[in-house]
Amino acid sequence: MTLITLVRHGQTDWNLARRIQGSTDIPLNETGRADALTAAAALAGVTHHAIYSSPLLRASETAEIISAELGLGAPVLVPDVREREFGEGEGMLVSEYMTTYGGWRAAVPGAETLEDVAERALRALDAVARDSRRRSTPLAESVVVVAHGGVIRALIDHVSGGTLPRPGDQIANGSAHRFEVSQGTLRLLDQFALV
Repeated sequence: MTLITLVRHGQTDWNLARRIQGSTDIPLNETGRADALTAAAALAGVTHHAIYSSPLLRASETAEIISAELGLGAPVLVPDVREREFGEGEGMLVSEYMTTYGGWRAAVPGAETLEDVAERALRALDAVARDSRRRSTPLAESVVVVAHGGVIRALIDHVSGGTLPRPGDQIANGSAHRFEVSQGTLRLLDQFALV
């Protein structure tokens, strides 16, 4: 069993504007860097053995800040925890996206479905769990993975059988979601806002 704490990256200017980023590589803003420091302070109360991250700049910078504060070493980049591809919806304001497509489950040209994202992220987290156990002495039991709102939403949706997150719930920048990975299965243990 491995405990994985998924942390959403800190704020970007596009988050502030409520614009869908998807695979567009937007950096953190100053608030986002502060979010990462706050997340690190909150995570410091629990032992973590390693840190992993999406390769997108906003996530990898968040992971680097957390890692520096917690002394975890360089984050290992995991391509399959990158943000959801939003296709034609990418770059739109969330309000425009909702008006145009009707919700996060809508079929959007060129976009991944929530199920697609959950499937690739589940494989990635299973690989992270195996990798962290192989790399670490003592055996890694708790790791941090910095990811994105769309990925975290898809995983919570998957493990809750579609009951969470509730309509209107946001995955806040800097929030954390603790999961247990065991023999290829994922279970949500806790959700909490760090900032």
